[in-house]
Amino acid sequence: MNKVYPDAATALKDIVKDGQTIAVGGFGLCGIPEALIAALRDSGVQNLTAISNNAGVDGFGLGQLLTTRQIKKMIASYVGENKEFERQYLAGELELEFTPQGTLAEKLRAGGAGIPAFFTKTGVGTLVAEGKEVREFDGERYVMERSLVADVSLVKAHKADKAGNLVFNKTARNFNPNVAMAGKVTVVEVEELVEVGQLDPDQIHTPGIFVHRIVVNATPEKRIEQRTVRA
Repeated sequence: MNKVYPDAATALKDIVKDGQTIAVGGFGLCGIPEALIAALRDSGVQNLTAISNNAGVDGFGLGQLLTTRQIKKMIASYVGENKEFERQYLAGELELEFTPQGTLAEKLRAGGAGIPAFFTKTGVGTLVAEGKEVREFDGERYVMERSLVADVSLVKAHKADKAGNLVFNKTARNFNPNVAMAGKVTVVEVEELVEVGQLDPDQIHTPGIFVHRIVVNATPEKRIEQRTVRA
């Protein structure tokens, strides 16, 4: 099976649809699939539920899809650097499911592992636990969290072989392996593509079984959120 596609738009063309749940890797602007996000914007699909740690910044990353009003709901752990995200939420124009960061990571990992739900102490006694089952184990209270599975996952990796085995670059790994696992269809944007057998098996972070499509973006912008330099 050929997993390599000529560009991001072609890779998404027949798999993205209105009303889908889309999981997107990245943390801030670190390790985001820039070309795939832009192609998703250009596809014009609407009413998306987006699962991501955050929504980029105004005008870049997932922030682009907030500007075009393609996202109806965010499942995220951070609003932070995006004023349009904040504005839409406070105005009642955007649904938001706030999730503690570690819980969000585990919801994606568990979803990819076929685990429908799990119990965690995080959020017990807070707004996070409202409407959720709380159970006691060994004298401690835990809240049940449903796992997450996405219709399409968009992932950024540093390097892949043609079978889809992935290597991430340091902290740019962040949410990407869990997002890759959680997608029914996972599309990966990489900076370098090599032949099968060229990656050291011990260095592979995510095996190709989780990857369905690959596109190469050799020169991503890698924008910095808050660039501070010495005078």
